[in-house]
Amino acid sequence: MKHWIKSSALALTAVLTLTAAGQAQAKSRAVPQSSAEIQLSFSPLVKRVAPAVVNIFTRTTVRERRASPLFDDPFFRRFFGDRFPGGAQERSESSLGSGVIVSGDGMVVTNMHVIEGADEIRVVLNDRREYAAEVVQADERSDLAVLRIDPEGQSLPVAELGTSEKIEVGDLVLAIGNPFGVGQTVTSGIVSALARSRPGLTDFGVFIQTDAAINPGNSGGALVDMQGRVIGVNTAIYSRSGGSMGIGFAIPSSLVRRMVEAARTGGRVVRPWLGAQGQEVTADIAGAIGLSPPSGVLLDSVDPAGPLGRAGIRQGDVVLAIDGRMIRDPVELRFRISTKQIGDQSEIDLWRRGKPFSASVRLEAPPETVPRNQVTLNTGSPLDGVEVANLSPAVKEEYGLNVEGDGVVVLDVKGRSFARRLGLRPGDVIVEVNDAPVESVRDLLEIAGKRLRRWRFVVRRGDKMHVLNVS
Repeated sequence: MKHWIKSSALALTAVLTLTAAGQAQAKSRAVPQSSAEIQLSFSPLVKRVAPAVVNIFTRTTVRERRASPLFDDPFFRRFFGDRFPGGAQERSESSLGSGVIVSGDGMVVTNMHVIEGADEIRVVLNDRREYAAEVVQADERSDLAVLRIDPEGQSLPVAELGTSEKIEVGDLVLAIGNPFGVGQTVTSGIVSALARSRPGLTDFGVFIQTDAAINPGNSGGALVDMQGRVIGVNTAIYSRSGGSMGIGFAIPSSLVRRMVEAARTGGRVVRPWLGAQGQEVTADIAGAIGLSPPSGVLLDSVDPAGPLGRAGIRQGDVVLAIDGRMIRDPVELRFRISTKQIGDQSEIDLWRRGKPFSASVRLEAPPETVPRNQVTLNTGSPLDGVEVANLSPAVKEEYGLNVEGDGVVVLDVKGRSFARRLGLRPGDVIVEVNDAPVESVRDLLEIAGKRLRRWRFVVRRGDKMHVLNVS
């Protein structure tokens, strides 16, 4: 009996203790003290930013031919031309996207794919004001474009560009745009990941990933942080159905800001250059170099004349962090560098021979170490219609080429040319022609000017060599 009483007393004490702890925990939580706190919402942020998010309407005139064998007859084309019933006809295509006003003088940021090829662009504000727009700057690599509208002396709502370098995974964000043309819509979510790369978006894969619902028509709209600042421009989604599946991508505001600055100065966006290539550090590599846990980028090659090389960084070093931001793979390294300005001084943490060290690196523009001598071949050879240039860091950056070494790079191949049918592609590096080494455009022009019956081309495509024969 005494044992039962003692056990019951202990149980009662435990219950009272848990109850007291629960009450203390409840008191420590934030309890709404006013009607304003009870009605906490994103509304103040939306009211601040939404007026600066606009709808963008484009109209493109498309010429197309009706199927008719008579249209190819020179007699009918001579007398009827495009007016012939089987000839060409015009139709108008319209598309819809979103944009963000970033300055009071009418600068509007959107995606390049929203306005690409448009004959007419109109910007419609949330208050139904409508303006014609012109393209001031466009960058296919980052899928960004800057438009200008004339506010005609009227004030425009402006969104503040935030700092995408400071965002973290898990931060709350809002996406504002015009999905499916239903009208301006706001969705909420979090930052799901940073430095995401998705094939097919752009060749410069540095995106903020979010689960805030983004749908067709949201392209060019704003991704907003909890201070009401635009930290990204929504650009694409991953979807199997055409609708949002919780995987959306936004271009970081750091790139957007540089695009706007380039539009004001009449220049182009130039990204910082490190003069190095690297690979992700795997568990096997980390074990071999004594690094735990596996992280960073192992540098496979370092240009001694580049920013890293001049700072004493060598092949085999591992980049661990830039300005205190951890680097996990080459994509994140490219992301962190892309958020910097040319001329910035960055502190880089590295690993060498089992010991950490750091170096200060001044970021700079990629140099044109050799004149590009950009030409389109027209010599009567199989290479006619091929645009080529000498390869340099500046050419690689400008055209988004991920190729090693020097030589002559193919920039473009005309659609109906023999070279296109032969299999030559933009980005190929021509190494040899008929067993003669090609080190410059001048070498290529000299060889291509010869009248030969057989041709043999050796091209470097990525890390592989290809041989193309013509006989």
